[in-house]
Amino acid sequence: MENNLITVVIPARNEERTITKVIELVKLNKKVNQIIVVDNNSTDNTAKLAKTEGVEVIECKEQGKGYAMENGIKCAKNNIIVFIDADVNFENTNIVSDLTKPIIEGKADFVKSTFDRKAGGVVTEVVVKPLLDLLYPDMYKFSEPISGMIATKKDVFDEIELEKNYGVDVGILIDIIEKKYRVSEVNIGKIENMSHINKNNDTMSKMSKEIIEAILKRKIKNLN
Repeated sequence: MENNLITVVIPARNEERTITKVIELVKLNKKVNQIIVVDNNSTDNTAKLAKTEGVEVIECKEQGKGYAMENGIKCAKNNIIVFIDADVNFENTNIVSDLTKPIIEGKADFVKSTFDRKAGGVVTEVVVKPLLDLLYPDMYKFSEPISGMIATKKDVFDEIELEKNYGVDVGILIDIIEKKYRVSEVNIGKIENMSHINKNNDTMSKMSKEIIEAILKRKIKNLN
């Protein structure tokens, strides 16, 4: 593993509208020498478009973001890993630099993104933040606790559990805090999350349930 070189992992499922732009943005960072798109059972041209960009594309047949993340981690050749969502339009072109700067400078072990969103955030504001405030009142009040755009070191993942569903991002955050890692929250600017705009009530309900399960699972474990 090379010091300060970066692997970017992009979990993706049916993101042909945005995957090319996301990859092109990541390529702007000169410290990124490995880009991995983890295709999680896409039925569109996501994988084909990613391959056209010359990046590594690996298939993950087990459905769920946590499975996709695990596959990406296993294939990462650098110790610094950044996860970027595949379904987002970004205005900031320095996202990778912004997320990794605290780690490279030795000021953080884990970086969580916050952002100015154009739409979405209902589950975050109505479900996640109130529950975290109730169960973890001493936790830093993260603006986007379920953001999946993060940076950390590969060996950190040896210490935490990855949920396989929508609970994966908040689960990582709680595990990181419980393990006493140094955490920074970094604003990456304005984004437009394309898939979140059209989420229906059934999807929102499923997402909320799985996130609640991940939070309660960790709280109960810590009480025992």
